[in-house]
Amino acid sequence: MENYSVAEYVLNTRFKTERRKRRLVKKDFEKQLIQLRKLEVELWYKRRNLPLVALEVPYQKGWQRNFKLRDDVSRSSEAAFYRELLEKINTWQFSPEKSFKRKKKRKRRNVYVEKLQTVKEFSEWEWKSPKLALTEKEKAHFYRRERWCSNCKRYKIHYVFNEPWRYVLRVSSYMITHTRMVDSELESQIQMLENYIVNRNLRDKINRLLSGNSHKWSYYEKENPKEISPIKNKSLHVLYQQYADEMIENHGK
Repeated sequence: MENYSVAEYVLNTRFKTERRKRRLVKKDFEKQLIQLRKLEVELWYKRRNLPLVALEVPYQKGWQRNFKLRDDVSRSSEAAFYRELLEKINTWQFSPEKSFKRKKKRKRRNVYVEKLQTVKEFSEWEWKSPKLALTEKEKAHFYRRERWCSNCKRYKIHYVFNEPWRYVLRVSSYMITHTRMVDSELESQIQMLENYIVNRNLRDKINRLLSGNSHKWSYYEKENPKEISPIKNKSLHVLYQQYADEMIENHGK
């Protein structure tokens, strides 16, 4: 019988090489991670699809603001048309304050300005989409407008309603009347799966495997912005100048 080396003997048999064994182990591990994500998504859907339960005592949680048909328009012959159009372009805003004001800094001071709210505008791809619910008669009440987008650094096209005066804002209390049913067994399964993934640092591996990359929140990677000192990395000259400017602004000296 001829003498064969170990490598030649392995090639002529059905034994797995060390490299193939490692590859199979890695492939099996990746399959397990995919199954973990599928199970996690399935549990999330189950929790989201739980029925709503009516509260015995409803409570108010802030205020809501949306549009309604103006009184004189509601008495006109075209009230039904504009009421149906409003159902497609109405917008809602929620606020803890009835005034619907937001904080804005002006000249180093915080002032409160009213939030801007308009009826829905359509982007160019929404306007050309076959899923657009507007009829041809309703489309005739919109005009094409180019607006500068500071994020994209270019002009973008929007289709804006040309008769916004037909609608007025209405403020009402936002009442919570129902809550989502809580399944203790389901919540326990979700928490156990979450602990398993977090304790073994599998979240980044799952994201890289399914989406090709893994993005971490910069809030946890860097220093907490709420804990950053306001005088950090500032020279004494700059700090003194800021102090002098505030004294002049507050006391006029």
